Order: sequence, then structure tokens, then C-alpha cells
Amino acid sequence: MALQAIKTFEIRLIPFKNFIKHSIRPLSSLPEFSKNKYNVKRKSFNLIEDAHVSFFQNLLGKERVLTDESELLSYNIDWIKNCRGESRVVLKPKCTEHVSAILKFCNDNNLAVCPQGGNTGLVGGSVPVFDEIVLSTEGMNNIISLDEISGVLVCEAGCILENLDNHLREHNLMMPLDLGAKGSCHIGGNISTNAGGLRLLRYGNLHGSVLGVEAVKADGEVIDCLGTLKKDNTGYHLKHLFIGSEGTLGIVTKVSINCPTLSSSINVAFLGVENFDNVLKLYQLAKSSLGEIMSAFEMADAASLETTIEHLKLQNPIGDYPFYVLIETSGSNESHDSEKLTEFLEKTMSSNLVLNGTYQTEPSRIKPIWALREGIPQAILYDGYVLKYDISLPLKDYYSIVPIMREKLGSDAVRICGYGHIGDGNIHVNIAIKEFSQEIIKKIEPYIYEYTSNLKGSVSAEHGIGFRKPNYIHYSKSNACLGLMKSLKNLMDPKGILNPYKVLPS
Repeated sequence: MALQAIKTFEIRLIPFKNFIKHSIRPLSSLPEFSKNKYNVKRKSFNLIEDAHVSFFQNLLGKERVLTDESELLSYNIDWIKNCRGESRVVLKPKCTEHVSAILKFCNDNNLAVCPQGGNTGLVGGSVPVFDEIVLSTEGMNNIISLDEISGVLVCEAGCILENLDNHLREHNLMMPLDLGAKGSCHIGGNISTNAGGLRLLRYGNLHGSVLGVEAVKADGEVIDCLGTLKKDNTGYHLKHLFIGSEGTLGIVTKVSINCPTLSSSINVAFLGVENFDNVLKLYQLAKSSLGEIMSAFEMADAASLETTIEHLKLQNPIGDYPFYVLIETSGSNESHDSEKLTEFLEKTMSSNLVLNGTYQTEPSRIKPIWALREGIPQAILYDGYVLKYDISLPLKDYYSIVPIMREKLGSDAVRICGYGHIGDGNIHVNIAIKEFSQEIIKKIEPYIYEYTSNLKGSVSAEHGIGFRKPNYIHYSKSNACLGLMKSLKNLMDPKGILNPYKVLPS
């Protein structure tokens, strides 16, 4: 195998919120209301009245209280057009004090609230189910401070991930989190869902990177856990209650996060592989050969890559193969890193683990390779109605669910593909069907979760539970754990106004 060069080309993925607006323009294409689609019964919250709207307008100003139906549409529909609510009001607070006043008022008046960041979630957690008030954090987007010595960034919850990363890069730092949705997602939403992303292999999850949070409880009380120390062993680590709780225990308003030094040497290899067994062997070899400089190890099957080539018109630099692996290294010594990666690639060729590949060091040539992988979640939406399953499995069984689902669904599916993060055992199984069908759903659920549970996997690796998975959380959490979660919810939000119908089974 000779490592090939790749032509430089520009690719611009549609921002997630713009993609929502673009893709739902024909009224006939709007998804069915979640309450009808999933047969959900509304809880006994009060309906919003004109007097409530007047309170919010006096607090925030009329320009930050949206009530026009056309303006509300993108806040009521999730990115993959799976879930749809019917909120009549969207609020855009500018500070923690606004959030506190809003939640106190809603709690006193028994009004349900749906927190929303960039609305890039994939399990319906960020959109209302009924008429919950949408509290959008997009107006809370200030960077508060950056300690260049310690690398600690403090910012508001509505800061867009990519904007934070661009700011840090000016100071030779970077965000420890990287997602395909980085151009739209908010850091508060990332934390609330405990987002994983492309480089968790190197930098770990947010429970390790987040040093502190400020959050507002349902009754409006502000919980200040906004520490900036890497070591603070003073009792319960309350910040962890809000990381991954999806806005059901409180709304994150500020965050302090530990940011690593920007790597000065970045290399990417894109490789074609004959079968999944060789993907695993390649991963083992990469761990031993690349060690401390490996920052990502991504896998995609042929069906996944076909979506970005077909629908986003991207170029495949190495040709068609059953599986593809993207390996990224990040270090501080270009000659050292290049030497290690070259030696690794020579081993892969001599052992026939790789059929073909390309190896790039220039940012302009690395970007289009990453676009092939990052574009998959968006590209497959062009196939039809898409069901996305975000699960963790033991590596030896990592890809096994994909051929099983292909056999199980047969011609019912337009496309079934698998891609994800080998380094943390997270596979994204995407199933595209022509249109929503309860009959097809019943062939998939709960089977896919039972299969995952039998292998001691997780029914949600990084997208959270949201609205789509509460009835399946028991496949990964014991009754005792669920009981404790419910007790925490009752303690912190006794009226249940925060993001109802999400996370916990009814």
C-alpha cells in the first residue's frame, strides 16, 4: 500500500439550527407532535396566560420574549425532526439573575420549563413535548475569564463550543471537547448532556474537564459551584449532579473548564480496512505504537461514508473499502510525532491490516478528511426518517449489532450504518427508513436495548436519555439507582417543572 495524497477542497457543513430551518420549510414535512406520536399524557402543569407573558416581557424586554408561531418553530422541533412540541413562548435571558427570576416565577405558578441550548440533541431532550416554556441560553454567551497559566476558562452556558475553541486558540489553548455540532452547540448543553465527542480518548469526559458550574434550581435558588481549582476535596462534588442531568435538576448558567495546551503537531491518517476484526487489531497496534500522542481513533463502515459522498458531495481520497479508520495524533514535536506515525503505518502495511490510506499534516488537507467523518450524522438525514441509536458496547462486540439489524429489518430500511468512537466503545447505529412507522420501530425497540444490556453495554453512550429513552433506561440502571435518581429529582425539583417527560421513566 502506498499512502496517497489528497486534493485540498473546502467543505461547509450546514449549521445545525440552520439545517433545521432549511429542512422543515415545507409545512407538509413537519414531524407529528410528540404527544400524539408517542402517546404521552400531559402532566398537571398550568397553561401559560397573557399575565405570565407580561411578566416575562417586563423582566426581559419584549424583544427577548418570542410568541410568534413562525419564530417558535425551530425551537419546537429537534434537529433530526423526530420530536415536536407546541410551546407558545420562548424566553431569552441574558444573565443568571434572569434565569433565577424566571424559574422562581414558573415554580410559583406551576409552569413547566424546557431548557434549550443549541438544540443539537438527538434524543428529544432539548425540545418541549407539550406547551412547556422554552428557556433558551443563546443570549448568555459571554466569556468571563481565562487564566492562561492554569488553562482555566470561565464562561456563560450559551457560548458556542466552536467560538470558545477559537478564543482559546488565540492563547495557545483548546477546548477538551470536540463535536461535529461544534458550530451550533452550547457549552451548557454539552455539560447538561455530558457530551463525549471525537477526542474523549485523549482528553476524557466532562466529569474530568469541568472544574465547576453555576446552576439555578427549579425554585430560582442559584447554586454556586463555580470553582476553578483542579483539586477541591470539600465534601460532596455537587457539580456532578448537573453534568449529564439534562436540565432536570437545574439549569446550568456558568461553567469553569480546564483547557489543555494547543498541540503544535497534528497528523491525520485515513485508512481503508477489509473487516472489523482488522479494525480492532489496528486499534491495539495504534495504542501500543502511538501511545500518548493518539487523540482520536474513529471508525465508519462503507454505508456511513457513502452518505457524505452521496449527499454532501465530498470526495473519498482513498477509494471504496468495507471499513474506514481515522486516526489523529496531537503532540508538541513534529519530527517525533511524524516518525512514530510513519513507523506505525509501515507496521500496518507489512501486516496487511490496512488496504489503502492517506496521511496528512497540513490543516487544509486534514479538514476535508475530518469532514467525511463529521458529516455523517447530517448526511444520512437525506435518506429519509432516521432513527439514531447511541450505545456503548464491549469492543469485541462493538459492530455486531449492525449486521443483526440489517438482517432483522431487511427491506424496511433504506440504510443501516455504524460509525463512532472505537477508543471509548461508543457506536452510533443509524437506521434510515422511508417514513416514521410504529411497526418498524417495534422491530427495533426494545430489541436493540435488550441486546445492548445483555452485553453489559449502555443504552446511551453520550447523547443522554432525553425524551426518547426514559422507558429504556432500566436496561442500564438498576431499580435502586433509578430510585435514588427520582429522590434527587423530588428534592431539587419537587413540582417537576424542569424538563418534564425527560430522563426518568414516568
